[in-house]
Amino acid sequence: MHFGVFDLFKIGVGPSSSHTVGPMLAAKLFVERALESDQEIIRLEAELYGSLALTGLGHGTDKAVLLGFEGCDPSQIDPDDIPARLDRIRNDQRLKLTNGKTLVFKEKRDLQFRGDIRLPFHSNGMKFRAYGEADILIREEIWYSIGGGFVIDEYEAGRNSAADVKEGEPYPFNSAQELLDIGQRENLSIHRIMLANESAFATEQEVHDGIDHIWSTMEACIDRGLSQEGILPGGLEVKRRAPKLYRDLKDNPVPQEQDPLAAMDWINLWAMAVNEENAAGGRVVTAPTNGAAGIIPAVARYFDHYHRDKDDDEALQRFFLTAAAIGSLYKKNASISGAEAGCQGEVGVACSMAAGALAAAMGASNEQIEDAAEIGMEHNLGLTCDPVGGLVQVPCIERNAIGAIKAIDAARLALRATSADMKVSLDQVIETMRQTGIDMMEKYKETSQGGLAVNVVEC
Repeated sequence: MHFGVFDLFKIGVGPSSSHTVGPMLAAKLFVERALESDQEIIRLEAELYGSLALTGLGHGTDKAVLLGFEGCDPSQIDPDDIPARLDRIRNDQRLKLTNGKTLVFKEKRDLQFRGDIRLPFHSNGMKFRAYGEADILIREEIWYSIGGGFVIDEYEAGRNSAADVKEGEPYPFNSAQELLDIGQRENLSIHRIMLANESAFATEQEVHDGIDHIWSTMEACIDRGLSQEGILPGGLEVKRRAPKLYRDLKDNPVPQEQDPLAAMDWINLWAMAVNEENAAGGRVVTAPTNGAAGIIPAVARYFDHYHRDKDDDEALQRFFLTAAAIGSLYKKNASISGAEAGCQGEVGVACSMAAGALAAAMGASNEQIEDAAEIGMEHNLGLTCDPVGGLVQVPCIERNAIGAIKAIDAARLALRATSADMKVSLDQVIETMRQTGIDMMEKYKETSQGGLAVNVVEC
C-alpha cells in the first residue's frame, strides 16, 4: 500500500476532511460513473448514515454533497464561490450536471440524514442513487469517507484499503521498525527513504514543487486567518480570536528575555488562525485531517521562524517528507478518522507527525524522530471527538493550539533522549491507539452525543 505525501496533505475546503472534502469527492465520482450510462439522469438522491448524519449539518456535509453532485472538486473549488452556488441550487431547486443537464433537486426529499443507521464498514457511510425516466434506478452505490479526505466505494471497502496499489517503491515499509531497519541498512534518513519512494511515481523536482505548493497553501491559510474578523458560522456565535491576538502580539511585542515562552503565543496564534479558517469553510490543507489542520502548519512556521538555517533550503522538505512517513503508518495500521478513533486519530496523529517532522528538520537521528512521534501520540491516547453543536469549533480550535505545543515539547524531549530512555516504540503506541479507538464508546467518535457536546449548553 502506498500512502504518499500528497495523500496525507490534500488541498481542500473546511470545515471537515471526512464530512466535507470526502463527501464532495464521493458525490462527484458517483455522478461521473452514473453519467457513463446510456440512460439520462433525471434525479439524484443521497442518504447519509452514522456520524455523517449526526454531525453532517454542522460539518457542511449537506453542502458538500450538493456541490459534489454538480462536479465540484474540493481541491479546485474557490471557497468564496461556494455561498452563491449553494444559494442558486437551493433557490432554484435544481442541479447543473457537468454534461450541461439541469435536473430538479428537492433537498428535503432527495438528501436524507439517517443517524440511526451505521453501516458496518465505517461510521461515515453514504448511499447515492441516480434515477432515469419513470423513476428507473440507473445506478446505486455505497461510499465511505474514512478520514483525511480519503473515500472508498463498497468494492474498495471489501478490499479494506484506500491506498493506491502501486509497484516500484524502492523502500516499501508498513511499520516504524521496518522504516528504521531500512534506514540502518541503506544509511538513509527517513525523509530520504520517503523521497525515494515518492520519486518512483514522479520526478524528484515534482515532489519538491508539490511540497512547496502545500507549504505555501498552509502559509496563505495562516495569513488569511490572521486578518478575517467576525463570527464563525453555525450558531454557536464563536468569535474569531486570531485577528485580535495577532494585533496584540504585533503591537505589544515582549522581548524574549522578559518572557522566555513568548514564542508559544505565536504558535497558538498560527494554529488557531488555520482552524478558524477551516471552521469558516476556507481553503485548508488536510494535515492529516481538517479538524487537525492547524498543528503541522503552526509547528512548521515555528521551525521556519525560530530555528531554520536560512541557507538550509532542504529543511522544510525534510519536515514534510518525514511527517508524511509517520502519517502513513497511522493510516496503514490504525486510523486518522475521528468517527473511527476519536480525536486521538486526528489531533493525536497530527501531533505525532509534527513532532517527528520537527525533530527531523532539526537534525535528529531516525531513532530520535521515531521517539518524538511516539511521545506525540502517547500523550494524546484516549482523546475523544466531542464537537459542541456538531461544529469544528469547540474544542477543536484550541485543541489544535495545544496539540502544536505538545508536538514541539515531544520533539525537544526526543532530541535530548538516548536509546536507553526509549521504552515505548512508535509501533506499540500506534497499536495502542488502534485498540483504544475500538474500545472507545461510539458517542465519543464525532457524533456530538457525548463529552463536551452534551455538557456545554449551546447558545
